[in-house]
Amino acid sequence: MTSTLFNTVKLGKITLDNRVGVAPMTRTSATPEGLATDQMVDYYAKFARGGFGLIITEGTYSDNTYSQGYFDQPGIINNEQVTAWKKVTEAVHQEGGKVIVQLMHAGALSQGNQFTKETLGPSAVQPKGEQMAFYGGDGAFQVPKEATKDDITEVIKGFVEASKNAKEAGFDGIEIHGANGYILDQFLTDYTNKRTDEYGGSTENRVRLLEKVSRAVREAVGQDYTVGIRISQGKVNDYDHKWANKEKDAEIIFGQLAQAGLDYIHVTDFEAWQPAFGDEGPTFAALAKKYGKLPVIANGSLHDPEKAKEIVEKGGADIITLARGALSNGDWANKVKNGEKPEEFVPEKVLSPDAKIKDFETK
Repeated sequence: MTSTLFNTVKLGKITLDNRVGVAPMTRTSATPEGLATDQMVDYYAKFARGGFGLIITEGTYSDNTYSQGYFDQPGIINNEQVTAWKKVTEAVHQEGGKVIVQLMHAGALSQGNQFTKETLGPSAVQPKGEQMAFYGGDGAFQVPKEATKDDITEVIKGFVEASKNAKEAGFDGIEIHGANGYILDQFLTDYTNKRTDEYGGSTENRVRLLEKVSRAVREAVGQDYTVGIRISQGKVNDYDHKWANKEKDAEIIFGQLAQAGLDYIHVTDFEAWQPAFGDEGPTFAALAKKYGKLPVIANGSLHDPEKAKEIVEKGGADIITLARGALSNGDWANKVKNGEKPEEFVPEKVLSPDAKIKDFETK
């Protein structure tokens, strides 16, 4: 009997051949100008050829001011970048896959931006931890500039224009990056957001920018284009962070996002099947389903086929995405469907010192 994992599923207006996707993974393998390369074309096409029904790209910067997070990160803000991405979308489609672009604004976690040396955050709070050497960073993060109302308007505008460009580039949809400690998550997070205006204070206020971006993007692309958002508790610089008010926060955050015109919520946790808060209780994905009432994509250590099947078959998620599992098995979906055992993830095999195929946003 074929697992539910390999049934078709609708995500907004697109139909996926199965419920197995590739998670967004930071790669920093674009050109210095942010153009997708032939290497990236091959990289994404490989996953479609390997049976993944859905591919979500690496975080792609959304404007020419504060959004870029890493040098050699791709963007989708001008005609040259759109043209370069068209090669990727065409290659994925030729292999029978669907591809969604993840739109990202790094905010205070930016550690490489060709447009400015300043960073932007909800408040002038220095991010925890240190920059990632893996992506060319060094030392502590700088203290960001506190976003003005005009800055916030520009952040929203960037996501809107980038989403229009995504349609032009042939993507099947877009994912708004509201996770992992980047700017939308900075607004959502209590200790990075010390604002006293309508964007700060209560959880209802702190989720406001995520909701506004979602609504603005939906209006820009129309009802027939797939739009989702990615949400996490942990961050690249604060791995163990949890929402202070636990399930009450989940109710507010997922509930408000559900009203913003989105087609899905993509949640990521270290181990997707574990309770979201502490030793017991529902998973993060289950909370997204309960309060968001939208299709849910679950990410987090689901490269074990049994774990992946279980979370879908028990209704804990509609789709799963893999990072490490996809890097070690570009054909994970085909292997599992055919009853073959995927290879174990060995970092040294995938991430050689000079490799440009870098990282997992499951961190």
